[in-house]
Amino acid sequence: MIHYEYENNCLKQGYKFIAGIDEVGRGPLAGPVVAGAVILPGYISQIDDSKKLLPTKRANLAKIIKAGAVDYGIGSASVEEIDQMGLQQASYLAFRRAIEKLKKVDYLLIDGLKWKDAPLSSLAIINGDAISCSVAAASIIAKVYRDNLMCELHKKMPDYRFDLHKGYGTKLHLELLERFGISEHHRKSFAPIKRFLNI
Repeated sequence: MIHYEYENNCLKQGYKFIAGIDEVGRGPLAGPVVAGAVILPGYISQIDDSKKLLPTKRANLAKIIKAGAVDYGIGSASVEEIDQMGLQQASYLAFRRAIEKLKKVDYLLIDGLKWKDAPLSSLAIINGDAISCSVAAASIIAKVYRDNLMCELHKKMPDYRFDLHKGYGTKLHLELLERFGISEHHRKSFAPIKRFLNI
């Protein structure tokens, strides 16, 4: 259940600008990994785990979050960066880029495992996007941003139907890869893509 307890505990410790951060797009075979960072003024009751929300609800919430947030930032790491440095380091790079968009931030609530090289004091929260209001908000804006990116990519490369699967390795996506081969937007370091490299 989403709550604001982690944020309140940080406020009690004297921190003022507490950002929830999360990334989306770790699993897809194509497209960037995208991170969101959100500082909320307080609990927003409508926020939920982004994975549980229908696309229209998620898009509406993203607007509410952006309008009501103290501040927010979105950062990404490209397919080339994912292939070059690996997914985990690319995710951290997206984190940094999202955080750098914030005007003021003094504490991070991070979804997942501890980030050893975090630029600020932080707390890692396993399944944070299903617990912390700020982390869930970050996940929502990142998810909406990335989905929109993939829909824009579909307009340029309609054969791959990025609008439907957003780059994830669905049956449809794999069938289209068999038919058209890989594109510059596919992650060549990912196992399902590697087998297409010599076709």
